[in-house]
Amino acid sequence: MKSNKNPWKTISSTQIYESPWILLQVDDVINPAGKKSTYSITKFKKLAVGVLPIDQDGFTYIVGQWRYPFAKYTWEIPEGGGDFGVDPQISGARELKEETGIEAKHWEKIVEMDMSNSATNEVAHIYLATELTFGAAQPDEDEEIELKKIHFDDLYKLVINGEITDSLTVAAALKYKLMLNKLC
Repeated sequence: MKSNKNPWKTISSTQIYESPWILLQVDDVINPAGKKSTYSITKFKKLAVGVLPIDQDGFTYIVGQWRYPFAKYTWEIPEGGGDFGVDPQISGARELKEETGIEAKHWEKIVEMDMSNSATNEVAHIYLATELTFGAAQPDEDEEIELKKIHFDDLYKLVINGEITDSLTVAAALKYKLMLNKLC
């Protein structure tokens, strides 16, 4: 088994771009082979949070919206960004209410994952939300969101068939299916 010791040495770091959401950084490094090279990193300024709301009849609520980076309309669980230093569950509850109008009494973290650990430091926290109450959605001004109620089994099929590819939705659906089958 290999050591957990860091084989990389950072010589210098240069910030090449910054926005309210990300910081792009290029590091001059000595890589594990002992050679000089560069490593580019996208540092996210927020945590990714996602919520799988499940009602007492096994239905869930997903949101549809145009995703600019992929130039396509997607369906996904309610999700967004949370500030560092704030409990991700609080950020998830805010996103759930904003995008769907739903509030939940019971929360359980079901997934924590690194989004793309070779190029970014983004971490995602995904919650199962149950004991739901319903109100009016209040999306951000730059969001045009459609809400859809579907049975969880149908969401799972959409994920398995590759019709839903959003990473947080895929992870949430797969984990919850394992939970239903008492495999975790």
